[in-house]
Amino acid sequence: MDSIIFDLDGTLWDPRETVLTSWNRAIDEHPKVNKKLTLDDLKQTMGKQMHEISQIFFPELSEEDQKSVMDYLTEIEIPYVAENGGELYPGLEDTLIYLSGKYRLFIVSNCQEGYIEAFYQYHKLDRFFDDFENPGRTGLSKGENIKLVIERNGLENPVYVGDTQGDRDAARKAGVPFVYAKYGFGDVGDYEYEIENLADLKRHF
Repeated sequence: MDSIIFDLDGTLWDPRETVLTSWNRAIDEHPKVNKKLTLDDLKQTMGKQMHEISQIFFPELSEEDQKSVMDYLTEIEIPYVAENGGELYPGLEDTLIYLSGKYRLFIVSNCQEGYIEAFYQYHKLDRFFDDFENPGRTGLSKGENIKLVIERNGLENPVYVGDTQGDRDAARKAGVPFVYAKYGFGDVGDYEYEIENLADLKRHF
């Protein structure tokens, strides 16, 4: 193994409180929407792309209006996350210090452009990661973005760490072993490794 590619939400941190606050503020200001989102709403959409989330949250709107709402939510969310951060999972920085001494580290998330940068900006963890990718920048699926990072960085034997079935499916599509983060947001039944917490990565790798 020469590298580890991480999912972000539900794997490295829990951003739901911050994201929920920013999204509800944006919804309050948007003329097309009249509802409040909850933490449970966010949990059921973690790992999905933005167009999928808009279909779940705003099925009553046209596709054009769904995009308009999600664009506005993102406009409010990114600077708010950059200013307020999220809840890092226990042992994250110590684990990254250990792993980065042995492997190259990356992030591939199903987020919008600017979100990973906001995570970096608040928590100052970008020094541990060589590269990142997301569909907001490429328009590709998570599996395709994993492949892109592998090809772009000349990786020969990576693993992907994530917490949802979508992460598992993406790893399979990219042809890489999957490490299931059981503490995250999803339930996955098929994986090569499982971890109860981030520190378990030091034990496995």
